[in-house]
Amino acid sequence: MVFQGASALALDAKGRLAVPARHRDVLQALCEGQLTLTKHPEGCLMVFPRSAWEAFRDKVAALPMSASGWKRIFLGNAMDVEIDGASRFLVSPELRAAAGLNKEVMLLGMGSHFELWDAQRYAAHEAEVMAQAMPDVLQDFTF
Repeated sequence: MVFQGASALALDAKGRLAVPARHRDVLQALCEGQLTLTKHPEGCLMVFPRSAWEAFRDKVAALPMSASGWKRIFLGNAMDVEIDGASRFLVSPELRAAAGLNKEVMLLGMGSHFELWDAQRYAAHEAEVMAQAMPDVLQDFTF
């Protein structure tokens, strides 16, 4: 399964996020609603279906000691959550603070997982990326 697209969403007062309808059935079938959230190096959160998380976790765990700081960031901050009966999952206060999440957020499908951004932070990040020169790897890419 490949997740794609952006969804503008709102965290509720308890820090819960409703899963967009287009992803609910797939996540239920793929991982029985079990997700894992962790920090992303660019200031957002990664939201993995549990099976995709396990593959990512195994790659991170196999990294050499020289990457121990990144192991701590990815594995030490990982939180397992479940989609509840109202199709929501809880984003812990620690992870909300780490990603600067306020009420308005963006959930971006990134293939095997999602990124969860504060809406204003994402808009600034996207503008910054668009202002940069296109990377060499994309120079010959056909649009």
